[in-house]
Amino acid sequence: MAVEYSAWAPQYARIREEFGFPFEREEEAAGLLESLLPPPARSDALRRLRPLLAGREVIVVGLAPSAGPPPLWRRPARVRPPALVCADGATATCLGAGLVPTVVVTDLDGPVPSEVAANRRGSFVVVHAHGDNRPAVREWVPEFPGELAGSWAGPPRESLLNVGGFTDGDRAVYLAEHLGAESVLLWGFDFDAVADEDPGRRARKLAKLAWARRLLDTLAAASRVPIAGWNRDGTFTPYPLGKSGASTK
Repeated sequence: MAVEYSAWAPQYARIREEFGFPFEREEEAAGLLESLLPPPARSDALRRLRPLLAGREVIVVGLAPSAGPPPLWRRPARVRPPALVCADGATATCLGAGLVPTVVVTDLDGPVPSEVAANRRGSFVVVHAHGDNRPAVREWVPEFPGELAGSWAGPPRESLLNVGGFTDGDRAVYLAEHLGAESVLLWGFDFDAVADEDPGRRARKLAKLAWARRLLDTLAAASRVPIAGWNRDGTFTPYPLGKSGASTK
């Protein structure tokens, strides 16, 4: 069951209040992104993305410390292999293992050159604009040579999508669910570990991850699409985590 903007907006209002995100800056970033997207990238993004994810097992790859690339060889053989959706910095991890993502979801705060390289090799890149990344949007959006779309946290527009989600990782899961994935597996997600020694940045990142966990539980509780964490030992942890934290084979 896809999340409607009317249901998402109150949640993001609480997020904006907690983190102090002025909506005016979000609007400015969205306008900048729109102005930089080439005309084909401003047309119906969901229509262009749907054939890539609908009806497929989707593996969303995060950048949890020491996670590494997903072991795709462990998944059962299928006529259509799993679709790989990378959250920002996980793109470099996958490319380093010879895995080209199907889709990259990014707010441009990771190793963006790897995302440009993936885009050149066929990855569909969804660039997210928010109030704090306008310089990165201005610098990097013109560098992407391939299939591109934009997103933001406000009401969906013809040129910018919003299907829910806050961080790159949970936004990727919301996208896969919205587009009708058969199932979603999360690899490299850890809501309690942050590779940052600065206390202030670390606390802020952990607060964002707490919201990501909450949002994924909310999505899984309402969705018909099975969502589970894929653990390094080969087990699976079904969402919502609030109902079951048990791992299964």
